[in-house]
Amino acid sequence: MTLPPTATPRQDALILIAEDESEIAEILAAYLQRGGLRSVHARDGQEALAHHQALKPDLVLLDVQMPRLDGWQVLAEIRHRGDTPVIMLTALDQDIDKLMGLRIGADDYVVKPFNPAEVVARVSAVLRRAKTAGAAGSRLLRVGQFQVDLDNHEAMVICDDRQHALDLTLTEFKILVTLMRTPKRVFSRAELLVGCLPEGDTQERTVDSHISKLRRKLESIGIHGTPVSVRGVGYRFGSGT
Repeated sequence: MTLPPTATPRQDALILIAEDESEIAEILAAYLQRGGLRSVHARDGQEALAHHQALKPDLVLLDVQMPRLDGWQVLAEIRHRGDTPVIMLTALDQDIDKLMGLRIGADDYVVKPFNPAEVVARVSAVLRRAKTAGAAGSRLLRVGQFQVDLDNHEAMVICDDRQHALDLTLTEFKILVTLMRTPKRVFSRAELLVGCLPEGDTQERTVDSHISKLRRKLESIGIHGTPVSVRGVGYRFGSGT
């Protein structure tokens, strides 16, 4: 099947295929090549992270069920590293699995068995969105008094007519950004643990420690009540007042 010319927004784009089934990976690679896209194959989660670190692919096709590290773990680490677009590939079709991927930060989700031509079309669509976002310049996230520059990892607060730069650790920055994206939503400790903390941290109480340190930094410039604790559930952004 020949893909339309408009399906290839970047002829030089490199796609990382993280898939332990070689036959599936070979089919995807052939269709990607047909669409004018380069690809590299990783057979397990650790190899996928190594390729991601070394090759800086433009997009990752990521299987959920892989040896050594599964797709959720790989996705979480990729999100710790940056904003590489990720499309999940999985035989699991339950809504909870889809929500898991989207909450951790997947850009799209394809259920096996899939049409490889459709996968290439989705890859092209996600690449186009990423290219458009990049061309738009610095990405700013604003909620109330808070402003975050996502590209430069800078967080600022307007308080008493003054702009304060927040000196945050990487984990504190990620927690703040996660809560700001949907300020009314309550995130469980488990969600923040997976999405914001370094790989290897497994204790949910560690989230409380990072939240406490973030609060103290905000309180030092006159911002109280952020983040808000929701007893028995987790945390939400809060009012910032």
